[in-house]
Amino acid sequence: MDRKASLVTTCTQLVLLWFVGLKAAEPPRDGGGWSLNSEFRLQDEGLCNIDVLDGSSVSHQHFIERYAFRRPVILRHVTDNTRFRSLCSRSSLLEEYGERRVRLSTANTHSYRKVDVPLREYLDAWLRPQAADALGSETLYFFGDNNVTEWQRLFDQYEFPPYVLPNTSRAYSFGIAGPGSGVPFHWHGPGFSEVVYGRKRWFLYPPDQEPHFHPNRTTLSWVTETYPHLPEGEAPLECTISPGEVLYFPDRWWHATLNLDTSVFISTFLG
Repeated sequence: MDRKASLVTTCTQLVLLWFVGLKAAEPPRDGGGWSLNSEFRLQDEGLCNIDVLDGSSVSHQHFIERYAFRRPVILRHVTDNTRFRSLCSRSSLLEEYGERRVRLSTANTHSYRKVDVPLREYLDAWLRPQAADALGSETLYFFGDNNVTEWQRLFDQYEFPPYVLPNTSRAYSFGIAGPGSGVPFHWHGPGFSEVVYGRKRWFLYPPDQEPHFHPNRTTLSWVTETYPHLPEGEAPLECTISPGEVLYFPDRWWHATLNLDTSVFISTFLG
C-alpha cells in the first residue's frame, strides 16, 4: 500500500507540475483585447543572460556607472503605467485613433518600404502571425514613425523610466505587432523599451561584435535557422520582456526583436 500511495502522490505531483507549466505559458489575464486577435503564440522565451533588477534598488548613479555606457539591463517595477496600459487596450485605441492613419514599415534591417493605412484597417486586415518563410521586405507592421502631434495625448500618459543620459532628449516610438514579427539586427542610439501587452524577445550584441544575419530575413527565420547553430562564442545576450519590465540598450548595440504574442510596445530613444 505504501508503494501504491507513493506512486499516486508522484503522479499527482507530475499532473500539478504540468498544469503549472501550462499556466506559466499563458499570457496575463488582462490582455487588453489583443489576445483575441489570434490564438497563435510562440512559447519559447529562451534563456535570460541579461541582468534583471528591481528598479527600486537601482539609483541613478548606479545606472550610469554600471549600465548606461556598458551593457543592457532589464528593470522591473521602475514605473507605474497602469493608466497608459488601459489606454492601449484594443478598444481604447480603436475609439481614439481608429480612423487615423498609421505608417507601416517593412521588417528588414533598413526598413525600405512604408505604407500608410487607417489604424482600424491595420488591426483588422494586417495584424496577423508572421509567416515563417516570409521575407522582411514582404512583412509590414506598425512600429515607430508616429505622428507626434496626433499621438501626443497618449504619450503624455506614459511614465518614462527615471534614468537620463547627459545631453540627451527623449523621443517615443509606439507600435503594435503580431506574433512572430520583429525587427532584424540593426543599431542606433541608446534607449529603453517597454512591453505594454504581450511579450517581446530580445537578442543583443556589443558594437564590436556584428552578428551574422541577412538584412532581408526576418528575426523569426534567424531564430529558427541560424540561432540554434551559433558557436558558444557567438551567442547573443538575450531575454524576453513582459509587461512591467523595461529593457535598456546602450548606444550602438546591435539588437533584434521577436514578438512572441500580439504585442503593444513603446520605446524611449535618447538622442
